[in-house]
Amino acid sequence: MKSYSESYKAAGVDVTAGYRAVELMKQHVARTMTPGVVSGIGGFGGLFQPDLAGMKTPVLVSGTDGVGTKLRLAFLMDKHDTVGIDCVAMCVNDVVCCGAQPLFFLDYLALGKNVPERVAEIVSGVAEGCVQAGCALVGGETAEMPGFYPVDEYDLAGFSVGLVDRDRIVDGSRLQKGDVLIGLASTGVHSNGFSLVRKVFDVNSQNLSVYREELGMTLGECLLTPTKIYVKPVLRAMKEADVKAVSHITGGGFYENIPRMLTPDCSAKIEKAAVPHLPIFDLIAKEGNIPERDMYNTFNMGMGMCMAVAKEDADKALAALKAEGQGAAVVGEIVEGDGGVILC
Repeated sequence: MKSYSESYKAAGVDVTAGYRAVELMKQHVARTMTPGVVSGIGGFGGLFQPDLAGMKTPVLVSGTDGVGTKLRLAFLMDKHDTVGIDCVAMCVNDVVCCGAQPLFFLDYLALGKNVPERVAEIVSGVAEGCVQAGCALVGGETAEMPGFYPVDEYDLAGFSVGLVDRDRIVDGSRLQKGDVLIGLASTGVHSNGFSLVRKVFDVNSQNLSVYREELGMTLGECLLTPTKIYVKPVLRAMKEADVKAVSHITGGGFYENIPRMLTPDCSAKIEKAAVPHLPIFDLIAKEGNIPERDMYNTFNMGMGMCMAVAKEDADKALAALKAEGQGAAVVGEIVEGDGGVILC
């Protein structure tokens, strides 16, 4: 007997729509399969067998996050195939900061009404993010919650688990004065600071569709640009150079995130002029009359990730990043200090 409930459907939960959504997303999930995957989707748990060959003391590294209020732009633009990339990026970029390769990912999608085609569109972005990160989408949850979310809205979150050998963990403990800071270019605002962005631009479907000369695209296209996934370039840099610390520049900007990779007796001295530049941040500051200090304490400012390397390995790290197509530049150095950030 097939599973269905007319009573539950009348209450706003259509289980048959859920089954249809699963069928539509299978082709996207299939793109993410890696040799460690043991189970298919639909079971009670996602099974994964990691390859531990050559590892002395394997350590699991986990990260969880969501897309946040950037989703509001996806609703207004009725474009849902990229926010999944953001969801994956926010998790795997944290995991790789420790030197770990993300192994697998699970997502959680809560929505007001399950429209199978839209669910599949969202999951297609999650799958694309997993492909970019080299991890498998081994499961997830789609929760239809009528009366809790409006019918055209949803929330998207997830988590990733990675693996690193204990003696290869990157934690900043070896930082020393003179180490070089390398900034990895971002693709835009990424997935943080959107409450301020929405306030500055008073976003609506009309102004998001307006072409902005300084951006070379519409405001909506620029703001909805997916978060860069740094896994492959960062892992290559770690393989070819002595990378001592990595910081993912998310909510809180430079002042909150860069200190997370520092030791108490070090500070990060960064030259603002050397940070990769993106015009969207000039536009936000101008139209919102946002002080520079607040900008650097909210946004990535064009640098989505910062890594510290031994001075003699800076060129090796830059070459490794370039080989993976990642824009990067030397933006400063480690100096004696109190664990803070010095912008100059």
